[in-house]
Amino acid sequence: MLTHLATACGVLGLLTVVPGPDMAVVTRRALVAGRGDALRTVGGIATGLLLWGALTVAGLAAVLAASPAAYLVVKLLGAGYLVLLGAQALWQHRSAGSVAATDAPVAAGSPWRTGLVSNVLNPKIAVFYTGLLPTLAPPGLPTAWAMTLLVLLHAALTLAWLGSYVLLLSKAGPVLHRPRVRRAVDRTTGVVLICFGLVVATASR
Repeated sequence: MLTHLATACGVLGLLTVVPGPDMAVVTRRALVAGRGDALRTVGGIATGLLLWGALTVAGLAAVLAASPAAYLVVKLLGAGYLVLLGAQALWQHRSAGSVAATDAPVAAGSPWRTGLVSNVLNPKIAVFYTGLLPTLAPPGLPTAWAMTLLVLLHAALTLAWLGSYVLLLSKAGPVLHRPRVRRAVDRTTGVVLICFGLVVATASR
């Protein structure tokens, strides 16, 4: 069982550190509103994982993963949300110079809700939780308990990784808030978010 858990931890860890929409959303939040809001965004993302885990254990995520129509709806909603966040980043970068000069956090809605919505509207998590996650379940445990354990492990790894990333960004704060750097980072994160939205929208599964 310990060997299976170690393998599951390694696979989930690799999937967690691969850059994706969650990291782009957290990066944007850290630049717009600071470390505290970014950490709350991470909390929203972890909550989204727990929600997907609960849906998986209840069997609802499998229904979504198996239904082309439901998958398409969630996919398009998620893609639209990422494109919206990217467009906001590109629009707001024009005032980045004044924000950097005052060094004041900018209000941008609930950070926890931003993280939660961006994660919940990612249908690939439903596919991942119903497809790959069961293969990582340690033997000897009831299916529901094994899946719950893996979901909690995934959420913990996500909190640790993205939380550490936010702290790293906060260390680089003085550099990132220079007007030219801030404008460049705003443009980059905006484009990245839009690209992730387009990837989500055009992906088959």
